[in-house]
Amino acid sequence: MSRPPRVLSIAGTDPTGGAGLQADLKAIAAHDGYGMAVVTAVVAQNTRGVRSVHVPDVRVLRDQLDAVSDDVVVDAVKIGMLGTTAVVGEVTDWLRTNRPPSVVVDPVMVATSGDRLLDADAERAMTGLFVQADLVTPNRSELAVLAGLAGVDDADPIAAARGVAAAWDVLVLAKGGHAGGDRSDDVLVTPDGTVRVFSAGRVDTTNTHGTGCSLSSAIATLVARHGDWEVAVGTAKDWLTAALAGADALEVGSGNGPIDHGALVRAALPSPRFTDAWWDDVRELLDATIAAPFIRRMADGTLEPDVFAGYLAQDVHYLRAYEQHLAAIGHRATGSDAAFWAAAAAGCGEEAATLHHRRLAGTHADDPVHPTCAGYLAHLAAAATHPDVAVLAAAVLPCFRVYAWVGAQLGTTPVGHPFADWIAAYGDPDFAASSARATDLVEELARAATPAVRGDMARAFHESTRWELAFFLMPYELGMPWDFGASRTSSTSSDPSEAVQRIQV
Repeated sequence: MSRPPRVLSIAGTDPTGGAGLQADLKAIAAHDGYGMAVVTAVVAQNTRGVRSVHVPDVRVLRDQLDAVSDDVVVDAVKIGMLGTTAVVGEVTDWLRTNRPPSVVVDPVMVATSGDRLLDADAERAMTGLFVQADLVTPNRSELAVLAGLAGVDDADPIAAARGVAAAWDVLVLAKGGHAGGDRSDDVLVTPDGTVRVFSAGRVDTTNTHGTGCSLSSAIATLVARHGDWEVAVGTAKDWLTAALAGADALEVGSGNGPIDHGALVRAALPSPRFTDAWWDDVRELLDATIAAPFIRRMADGTLEPDVFAGYLAQDVHYLRAYEQHLAAIGHRATGSDAAFWAAAAAGCGEEAATLHHRRLAGTHADDPVHPTCAGYLAHLAAAATHPDVAVLAAAVLPCFRVYAWVGAQLGTTPVGHPFADWIAAYGDPDFAASSARATDLVEELARAATPAVRGDMARAFHESTRWELAFFLMPYELGMPWDFGASRTSSTSSDPSEAVQRIQV
């Protein structure tokens, strides 16, 4: 895979992120480029308009430009808002000395309102910049200004673009975004008059802030990768159409909002799962779990029967309460979701009444609740008091996932292994499927939750995973079994030393 193109944006700012340098950097990143930025003007603007513009001294501008070119090989440059004759001249002079392979100029000359953004001297100075450019990307109003500078008629946009292209020996992309109709066609014109039309349906949105900045930056990045202007323009056009289609969903600002720079990238990637992030967050706890003496000795068959029986006695206590929590989730669910949680609850009851009692065989059957088991159940009981059942669902999920994961790590056992039935229960394909189903249901709840509830879910999941580790450490670490490492702050966690008095099983 080739390295990302190194693309420099020279433009003004937009603190709301929809236009200018901020939009340029988003567009560059959306096309897997490495973006750099030189500030020509500090613009106080938002989706409703420009409030003020501060143009730094050109010496500051030149220092920025030289700082980049003295150290970094630049593959492409996109030039946006320049503002004054002095700024235009400084950028033009820098290009004469440090011209990169591809230069795209978005001539920010006319505001959407129709106001001219450059005085006459600055407009004339832009003609020297066009000589250094490969591509100029004017909208309809800017094309009319350029046609006037080139001394050609601006009545026909394509004829005007041909005149501008010939005047400065530059490619011209005459954009059709400001034209009427149900199409938004951009026309690429070469200096010899060749024309190619890039056609797209018009997206019905008022959120078009920064389209010119974004398109020109995307083209600069793409041409640095593909080495072909037509491929770059066509690809950027498709991207911009998708970005416009996603603009309304951003809900940024009360005026003409920005486009969604990440629309295509987001669509191409799998949706990030909250439950996967939680699982990654507990990796250290999982590593400690699989290394627990109880798990290791079960795997190699050296686990003492009495230690195993003591563990099973606590597991019976746990499953009786766990059954109730699963049933509670099922009561607040509907359809197949409710059926899954109800079946899982019934399975817990059956497990407590059959396999455990057969394995206990009269030993440890009357063991009281151990503080570790009590602490875990107190944590689940606290999660059950949360107003949103999603938090309880997140809290019960580690019992599914950790056990299924342990089963996958242990694999199969040889004939005659003393714990073959128990290890097989961990690794049972049906249980793995149940774990996956539970994870999907909790994922759905997380997606529907508010960020605050989602945070409570993440903390409940993490805390339950800590208790899972404690449960596996419990058979060999009597006395103070709950002291097993640093804890994250959790609104559903409990002090295990108080849990025995609070929990009912």
